[in-house]
Amino acid sequence: MFSGRPHRVSHPSHPSNKRIFMASIHWINERILRSHWNQAVLDLVQHLGPQNVFVGVLESGSWDNSKGALQELDAQLAQLNVAHSIILEDTTHEDEISRVPSPGEAGWIWTPREKKELRRIPYLANLRNKVMQETFKDTDQHFDKVLWLNDVMFTTEDVVTLLSANAGEYAAACSLDFSKPPRYYDTFALRDISGARALTQTWPYFLSHTFRHALISNKPVPIQSCWNGMVAINAEPFYASTPLRFRGIPDQLAELHLEASECCLVHADNPLSTAKGVFLTPNARVGYDAEAYSAVNSFISWSAPSQRIKGIWKL
Repeated sequence: MFSGRPHRVSHPSHPSNKRIFMASIHWINERILRSHWNQAVLDLVQHLGPQNVFVGVLESGSWDNSKGALQELDAQLAQLNVAHSIILEDTTHEDEISRVPSPGEAGWIWTPREKKELRRIPYLANLRNKVMQETFKDTDQHFDKVLWLNDVMFTTEDVVTLLSANAGEYAAACSLDFSKPPRYYDTFALRDISGARALTQTWPYFLSHTFRHALISNKPVPIQSCWNGMVAINAEPFYASTPLRFRGIPDQLAELHLEASECCLVHADNPLSTAKGVFLTPNARVGYDAEAYSAVNSFISWSAPSQRIKGIWKL
């Protein structure tokens, strides 16, 4: 099993009675599914306990063999008696953007090209909600956390570190994701506690001294929103009488050239965000390939002093 993480003095633990809904959407991800992701999910399931998890995956019209890779995962989860749903759709994103929308259909706007075009964010929000529908199929199943996984390299230790952030007390907790280290990847969703975007994609990211101190100490960093490759969300709001859902901003605002990530809006809509907080977990770092993962997990303390001085000088 791949691991680019140094040994920790204390290994995080996860309560055996907590139930986790694992969710993911995939498109043209065969390579990482076969090389890493499928096995990482199986390792995680076995650690958490097959009876404690549900795996919900949606694949949407890939033109590689992502379907074949996920069919293999389907069979392996069945062998472990893991409750799961793997949805394989033939409709591609190209099919969706090429079709003619019905009159008044939400998620479509007139663009400067003088065409009515599909908005990406509501499209993704609908896919995420379709995966989340599996949560409510069986009223006897009650989950404590919803764990969303991108097409990233991760280990069981990364996930348990994330789930254990702030002693498990949070509205949501996110990892840090990297494609080309030292630059972090998810600039769209990450906002600090004041709602500000990061100043840089490298150290120190945000101007806040509190943010930097928590990052150096590998302590959970209070923020306003994030996704960053891997996010754990308290499941309670998804069971409310008006359940939490993913969404985009109204089409009328989008036509004014405004946009917001469904990964930001879910935190803004979550009633627990104010009460329990949203946290960035600096000791849970994921990568979009093996090189990126190894680079950001080759150390325990966050950022060498020389990098800190150089990064602050840039500001």
